[in-house]
Amino acid sequence: MTRRLLLPLLFVTCGFTGGMVLTGRFRAAEEARAETPQTAAPAPSIAALPDLSAIAARAIPSVMNIASLQVVRTQNSPFASDPMFRYFFGDQMAQPRSRVAQSLGSGVIVSHDGYILTNSHVVGDARAQVSVVMQDKRELKAKIVGTDEMTDIALLKIDDRGLPVLPWGDSSKLKVAEWVLAIGNPFQLNQTVTLGIVSALGRTLGGSLATYEDFIQTDAAINPGNSGGALINARGELIGINTAIFSESGGYQGIGFAVPSNLARHVMDDLLKYGEVQRGTFPGVWVAQLTTQMAEELGAPNTRGALVNQMSPQSDAYIAGLRPGDIILAFNGRPVEDASAFMRMLADSKVGTAAKLEILRESRRLEVTVPITRSRATRTPR
Repeated sequence: MTRRLLLPLLFVTCGFTGGMVLTGRFRAAEEARAETPQTAAPAPSIAALPDLSAIAARAIPSVMNIASLQVVRTQNSPFASDPMFRYFFGDQMAQPRSRVAQSLGSGVIVSHDGYILTNSHVVGDARAQVSVVMQDKRELKAKIVGTDEMTDIALLKIDDRGLPVLPWGDSSKLKVAEWVLAIGNPFQLNQTVTLGIVSALGRTLGGSLATYEDFIQTDAAINPGNSGGALINARGELIGINTAIFSESGGYQGIGFAVPSNLARHVMDDLLKYGEVQRGTFPGVWVAQLTTQMAEELGAPNTRGALVNQMSPQSDAYIAGLRPGDIILAFNGRPVEDASAFMRMLADSKVGTAAKLEILRESRRLEVTVPITRSRATRTPR
């Protein structure tokens, strides 16, 4: 009897003891967890924007405000050319009248002895009176050395020396998404700086201000008063001359254009040497874009190249062996993507040299060598 009672009592005692041990361990584990500090998850790193303040500070003194005054002749009345208007009001009312128009913009010092690059549309007429306002508030008269409407570039000269100059950058090395700064001096409000990236290269303005098709597109804000200012890279080098904005409302919409520095420098050198920009051409030759349908008909594998659309039988190119229907694939060893690229290569070529063209004719690749002559241009009076 006693033995039967001892056995259950032993089981109860063992269970109670085991429960106390487990409970103590759980409590100790909880306390240990409570005493152990929780380690916070590391915060994700945030990439900071580039600090270009020092670069901007060095570039700002090289950019100034430009004001141009020109005489514009306008009709007294929109009906001035109407014979009935002239009959009733006389020729005196039909005569145009003169008024003074002012344009404002920016410019960039490109030499220590006073040469300044700006936009042709800022200067206006080659006989305009131009003045510049320097960073130290000095106002100086500027002489128009030359203008080039095709690229919207003008070269000015002021009588001053020891000026701060931006180093030239190589615009051919620009990459899409590269950081750039647009610096201008709009409306005599002192210098303004905007930050953006290169959005695209080799853009065209569609003939709105310039017809040359090799512009830098950027989303750095370029306002009307910034025209002619500097576009610089993160190394503080001049890689473009701000030219225009694309806008349907007159305000900034995130699309600006700049003349590449290599092109601006070429224009400046020609204006200094010849008083005009000498561009190469093939007289009597017209090219067009190659469409998919045309490529199939002419046996071309794709739409790359420039199609010779028309040409004069008396032209040097025809005598050299070029024919209508030929597709120009390469220009002096450089691939030709389209008609615009071909015209740009031709315009940039040195007058008096010859271009070796690789062409496609009836699915066969041929080579012809065509002399390059000077295109007709309007000389800027000195």
